[in-house]
Amino acid sequence: MKLLPMRNRGVGDPGEVALHARNVQFDWRATPLHWLAAEPIASHVFNSLNLLLPEGERMFIQTFSEALPLIKDEKLREQVIGFMGQEAMHAETHNDSLQQVFRAHGVDVDNYARQMEYIFRKALGPRDGQTPREEFQTLVERLGFIATLEHFFAFLGDWIINADLERFDAAPNMLDLYRWHGAEEVEHRFVAHDVAAYFEVGYLRRCTLMAITFPIFVALLLRGTKYLVHQDTELPNMGYPRIVGKALGAMWRGALPGIPSLLWSALSVAKPGYTPASVGSTAQAVAYLAKSPAAQALAS
Repeated sequence: MKLLPMRNRGVGDPGEVALHARNVQFDWRATPLHWLAAEPIASHVFNSLNLLLPEGERMFIQTFSEALPLIKDEKLREQVIGFMGQEAMHAETHNDSLQQVFRAHGVDVDNYARQMEYIFRKALGPRDGQTPREEFQTLVERLGFIATLEHFFAFLGDWIINADLERFDAAPNMLDLYRWHGAEEVEHRFVAHDVAAYFEVGYLRRCTLMAITFPIFVALLLRGTKYLVHQDTELPNMGYPRIVGKALGAMWRGALPGIPSLLWSALSVAKPGYTPASVGSTAQAVAYLAKSPAAQALAS
């Protein structure tokens, strides 16, 4: 484990911010399943994140809880605690939308949720029967995996803050859910990277984890989309080739991030000296969080 260097966060960036969980309140009554009314497949690609995120973020919290006693850098410890609070709020809020919106439209989420429990609690969780040294190495691998996913979440957060999804007749509450979450991903984008660096996840391991994580992440999103389309009575039961074609069309129209930008984001971690500073703007994220309708609902 090593000390972390001072970072240059860029011109106009407010610098390091104290991370804290924000209480939010969403009213999911009358929320359409196709919350992007003009883009039903894009809606389900986003909806598939609601299937993935609760268990994924609980795994993040579990892993960081294990790592926290080993972190002696007080500033990093404070950031990790703030990160964990934000991730806990994300998990519960997405789970709330999962239960209320999907069930209201007759979508059975239990089977997929059980699969995500197995992936994030068993396959990516702590392992029984290991020696202390093996436990530590497994923990470091998990921390590196989280840093890789957090890079993607920060990229997606920056994208959705700036994307003009209103032109696809987006439901305001669901759009705010993803923008609130995305803004906090941009706000805390340094934390998982800094923790991985503290535990000496180096360049080769970072690149290897990205090469593994990127296709798995895309595959899980595609599988979740197929699962939702299969249960959507307003859509034909499409196979994967047709769903991919529809998703590519949504990307071309700007309802989803495009393949070139996704690939460029994945490849950017291979740049020597990579830091998350280039992924989004803290100032823009904090500005959105100050006006998020869900955050303002409890502040007023």
